[in-house]
Amino acid sequence: MTWVKIIHILCVMGWMTSIFAVPRAIIYWKRDWDGRAANGPIGDLTFRLYRFSAGLGVIALITGLWLAWWLGFPAWVWLKLSLVAVLAVHYVMTGRLVVKARRGEFSRTDRYLRIFNEVSVLVVIAILWAVVAKPF
Repeated sequence: MTWVKIIHILCVMGWMTSIFAVPRAIIYWKRDWDGRAANGPIGDLTFRLYRFSAGLGVIALITGLWLAWWLGFPAWVWLKLSLVAVLAVHYVMTGRLVVKARRGEFSRTDRYLRIFNEVSVLVVIAILWAVVAKPF
């Protein structure tokens, strides 16, 4: 079970990198697009980071469910899974922003993207609290 935990933590770290970085990178991508009206290296990197981290998110989910099953799905795990579902919705919304950005459509403001990015931080803090405190 130790290796499953290690893989889970490693993949969560990789997925979180994308969750935190991609909305911020879209801001820079938008600025780059305004200057050249084409996808430059920032856009390519943002797209690749999002795509790569999707696999890490799937592995994190699978190993997380395995660990939850091994623990017998205590109540705090259900809270964690609910919060992870919120984070997954956030990730899908980020993906939609990335797809639009690849077409040159930047409909969201910098301020929206910054707030959108901070929402994920709050959800992650709640997940960490549920895992560490195990409130029930």
